[in-house]
Amino acid sequence: MNHENYDLTFPDQPVVDLYLPIWANLPAFRQKPAFIWAEDGGATSSLTYEKLNSAVNSISSHLLLSLQRGDAVVILCEPGLELVEIIFSCQRAGLLAIPITPPLLSLLNHHHHHHHHLVRVLSQTKPKAALATRSYIHRAGEYSSLSTNRLSMLLRKLRWIATDDFNGLNAEPDKNSNSSLPYNGCKANDVYLIQYTSGATAIPKPVVVTAGAAAHNVRAARKSYFLHPNSMIVSWLPQYHDCGLMFLLLTVVSGATCVLASPNAFVSRPRLWLELITAYKATCTPVPSFALPLVVRRGGMDEGTSYINLGTLKNLIIVNEPIYSASIEEFLRVFEPFGLVPSCISPSYGLAENCTFVSTAWRSGRDGYFKTHRNLLPSAKLPNSREEMVEEDIEILVVNEENHEPVDDGIEGEIWISSPSNATGYLDHPSLTREVFNGRIRNKVAGCYVRTGDRGIVAGEERYLYVMGRCSDIIKRGDGVEVHAHYIETAAYNSCSKLLRPGCLAAFEQLGAIVVVAELLKIDVETRFLVKMCEGIRDAVLNEEKIDVRVVILAKSRTVPKTTSGKIQRWAAKYFFERDELDEVMRMEFGDNGGKSRRRGEEERERKKIHDAGGEEREVGILLAARNTGNRLSLMSSL
Repeated sequence: MNHENYDLTFPDQPVVDLYLPIWANLPAFRQKPAFIWAEDGGATSSLTYEKLNSAVNSISSHLLLSLQRGDAVVILCEPGLELVEIIFSCQRAGLLAIPITPPLLSLLNHHHHHHHHLVRVLSQTKPKAALATRSYIHRAGEYSSLSTNRLSMLLRKLRWIATDDFNGLNAEPDKNSNSSLPYNGCKANDVYLIQYTSGATAIPKPVVVTAGAAAHNVRAARKSYFLHPNSMIVSWLPQYHDCGLMFLLLTVVSGATCVLASPNAFVSRPRLWLELITAYKATCTPVPSFALPLVVRRGGMDEGTSYINLGTLKNLIIVNEPIYSASIEEFLRVFEPFGLVPSCISPSYGLAENCTFVSTAWRSGRDGYFKTHRNLLPSAKLPNSREEMVEEDIEILVVNEENHEPVDDGIEGEIWISSPSNATGYLDHPSLTREVFNGRIRNKVAGCYVRTGDRGIVAGEERYLYVMGRCSDIIKRGDGVEVHAHYIETAAYNSCSKLLRPGCLAAFEQLGAIVVVAELLKIDVETRFLVKMCEGIRDAVLNEEKIDVRVVILAKSRTVPKTTSGKIQRWAAKYFFERDELDEVMRMEFGDNGGKSRRRGEEERERKKIHDAGGEEREVGILLAARNTGNRLSLMSSL
């Protein structure tokens, strides 16, 4: 290719890695930064397209000295540019990558829950090797030599490859390289990634993603958000899976530049996100919906001295459903004086089973204001004609869960998706794969759909899709009306928003009784006020949702379990409730004759701090509890 023209129909490559040498060989792109790593404090480092392509060549060749094409590799690296290089190198080497957040090995002996996910990954994916820094490998060796548990056995079996060795490789561009040589990396039908589901409705499951499905997915996202080489992306999302990983691929497919920061840096100082948007004149940034109220509360707009300008944003991509219009409106109200325009709001929907991206309600040229349904923003605009459907090629249906027939607009049902982006299934879970990935519409011969486990409704003439909540989290009222748990949690929070932690409430049903667990902002509150809070929560939920709450628990912070992306794990909260393992400050139980409360004593709270020594047995127990919630998507085999 000897021209520099870029066109959105520009040659679609079968896998994302094949875009890299194209950009690296174009004069206008060679020295263009593909990725910039930004530390909180101003320090930055960058990778041009030419450097990234050369590094990927060198690292992939090095990996194939000790591994064979098709081998599975677990990547235990901190977020950063090295992780970006390794993810693309695995694809070019034809390896199956399993990137996960490296657990802190120093905590493993004291906090057993830190190693559950690593045990799960190593036992399920059976990787041939692990990539990590030499210091991490040393700590892993120390841990496995001092322990006799299952994790130490799994760590001893691994072949370790030190990422420090990659720094000494010759990463200079090979001017004599022949781009016409056959590509030996992942082919479109090769499995190139195992990414785990978030764990919002059950124990995280390993999703099998092909290189071709991932390429289709990011191309669909590129078209939907109108991304191109002039796009400047800012992302602090975890780079290991879902949206954070997709934006690495999306950057390369678009020929754009992406500024990366660590999730911890954002959580420590949310204003960093706004500063990066300003400094780099970002046009696109993805953010979980829960982060917007966090930025409003802790963005430090009154404290920061640096200038903030959000006027360059074309896409403020909101992920994590449900998307409440009130939090978006509040964010706009606070940041419109800093240049934020409503037309950039891009409410979106995605899930690991479709690689990540499914849809967005954003359309170029809109004023940014959407019709709401039950206080929610839409996450897609469904086609009104067959022509529109062919153009999109990601088909979304709302289906009756019982008879598998599409429902009419205005009626809730389960969201089903058919797309070339569909993953191929869950690793080594054939029955669950059949159930989730082979959804069939009744009386329709052709076509397989992914059953998302999410409830949706199509409303209005524009046919907007609203993601209402999880099928498994629905609570039925006495009159048979179904209520989504997040509405109960919202009513509970609004009853006493100054004393409760936002986004840290869980509502669920246990033996016919509705339970609400809410985290307190501070626990040094008089008992009489806590009693009033419990009564206020019950009254608010009864008035707004006609749900009779029987148990209200006020808890310490970090009691309500969440996923790494901030989604509430109601099934896990229910499990801990049943085992009396919630870190309670006050429990109030309501009967027909009023309520009775008890405040936890100090000795009981101390007892709760003692962690169950049987870590792996506890994991299986949680798994069984997940099964018993009636959640269709939690039928996983134990470790």
